[in-house]
Amino acid sequence: MAVEEISRPAVVARPAEDALFVQWSPVIAGALGAAALSFILITFAVTIGLGVSSTSPTWRDASAALAVLSGLYLILQAIASFGLGGYIAGRTRRPHAAARTEDVETRDGFHGLATWALAVLIGATLAALVGAAGLARPAAFAPQANASSAEPLLSYELDRLFRSPRRAANVDIGPERAEAGRILMTSSSHSGVSSDDRGYLVQQVATTTGLSPADADKRVNTAIEDSQTAIARSRRSAVILAFSLAAATLLGAVTAWLAACAGGRHRDGAPLPEWMEHANRFEQRRQMIPS
Repeated sequence: MAVEEISRPAVVARPAEDALFVQWSPVIAGALGAAALSFILITFAVTIGLGVSSTSPTWRDASAALAVLSGLYLILQAIASFGLGGYIAGRTRRPHAAARTEDVETRDGFHGLATWALAVLIGATLAALVGAAGLARPAAFAPQANASSAEPLLSYELDRLFRSPRRAANVDIGPERAEAGRILMTSSSHSGVSSDDRGYLVQQVATTTGLSPADADKRVNTAIEDSQTAIARSRRSAVILAFSLAAATLLGAVTAWLAACAGGRHRDGAPLPEWMEHANRFEQRRQMIPS
């Protein structure tokens, strides 16, 4: 009889269903808070010029320092936004009474990660919608035959390439600009613009503008050099901002986890980090001052 009692498996109590699932109300509230703060901070950055996204020559030729500064601001705004979202999720989450302290903190952290993931999806969806609207608008007015991927980036170089004071105002050189733009885009490749394409471009410029072959040749050489510089600078800025975006997203996940844990400790009255202790003391002093 004693042997049967010893060999009998112990009955493990199942936790309540509320402790097994993610509480979506705090997650959604935190994600909305993070997305709202991120929108405000990014809008403020674009207003003061910390966004290298314009196709005008002045913005396209922005220095590497501005691209790095924009990337650093992107990282800082992600830390602030996801920190707010994670803290809201951890502060408003309803803890399970029977859970251990380690489990409570882990669950708070996972709620912070869920808030981060939902906020990232919201931001990516809004960015995709805005980008799709921006691409569809010019497509509705510009003919497809004259469309060129080089036009937004090399529009200034193409203007200089086909500049002619004697050309009639009603002459459409859209197809020539589009073809020349596609040729200039090859200047950033390892082999550069081929000799055949270069000769054809010289002939096209001479025919369109009325320049002599020698002047057309000089203008084409200048356009190719300027195109190489413009493409290299745009590529450099795109790499810096893309790396900053990836770093901001990863750091945002860590920040959301830590902020959710801090919010959970604040909710449960546990010992808080030093910076939160200072904030509580300041708040208590404000409450003690008579109005």
